[in-house]
Amino acid sequence: MIWILIALLALSLASGWVARRERLARRQDAEQHARERAEQAARHTTALRERSAHLEALFDHMIEGLLVVAADGRIRLANRAAGTLFGFSSSVVGRPLLEVVRHHEIAAVVARLQHEREVLGHEFRLEGAELRILEVNAVALPESAGALLVFHDLTKLRQLEMMRQDFVANVSHELRTPLSLIKGAAETLLDSGQIEPATREKFLGIIDRHATRLALLIEDLLLLSALDSGRIELHVQPVPLRAMVQEVLEDLALAAQERGVALVNEVPAALEARADGGRLRQVLSNLIDNAIKYGREQGRVQVGATMLGAGWLHGFVRDDGPGIPAEARERVFERSFR
Repeated sequence: MIWILIALLALSLASGWVARRERLARRQDAEQHARERAEQAARHTTALRERSAHLEALFDHMIEGLLVVAADGRIRLANRAAGTLFGFSSSVVGRPLLEVVRHHEIAAVVARLQHEREVLGHEFRLEGAELRILEVNAVALPESAGALLVFHDLTKLRQLEMMRQDFVANVSHELRTPLSLIKGAAETLLDSGQIEPATREKFLGIIDRHATRLALLIEDLLLLSALDSGRIELHVQPVPLRAMVQEVLEDLALAAQERGVALVNEVPAALEARADGGRLRQVLSNLIDNAIKYGREQGRVQVGATMLGAGWLHGFVRDDGPGIPAEARERVFERSFR
């Protein structure tokens, strides 16, 4: 009987030990699973943060402005380009769209997305320190989650289009004047049976002069094309500056005489420039011709140059006309601006 009790006691002790072992193993397994889940969650969180940082960096390097607007009209995401366009530098997440962009047309585009899937190519003008012309493309996000807006700055493109239109208009005007004079002189010669030699010489001179003017205009257009395409080449060599200026002044002497303008060459005799002689002559001809045309009648045009040191030279063409208006000085290098 005693042996039976001892056996039962030993069996009970063994069962308790096994149960404790099983409980300990289950607890260790549960702790291991918890650690693995925590590590997995940490890795997932890190991956999300890295992905979010990567996306933010990508968005901030976009040229286009980007805004994500929630269904309640508050901004969820804004990139750096949007901040540049609308003038904010700090975070605007959580602020109302209209408060940030301060433009009712943009709010109206977002409102349209309640009934339309997307709004493309909507242009509007953004007033500020300088006028900007923007285009917005907007798309509704799935499940009424809000809207994605992408802004393109079209200001430079529109300015280039205006410059092209002005250029075409000015070139057309420049071509029309000599062509009409050539046509008129040619028709006079053709319609006149017997014409005095002096009259014939006069009209032939008109034709020759304005044909030359057309040829120069065409050369200028070809030069502009070469400059735009990067095909221009400069042949730099020593150029005796005073002699070149004198040649240009002699070429323009007749135009100066017609307006009673005195042409003065003040370039020192020994001064030499390292330049492309043909291009330098072209620059001087344009500047001196403008000085004659737009300076004062019976006035004076001076051309001079001085050494600045370190191999640099300063040249000038000076007239005594009214000068360029202050509001136009920033635009003097725009093509075809008059």
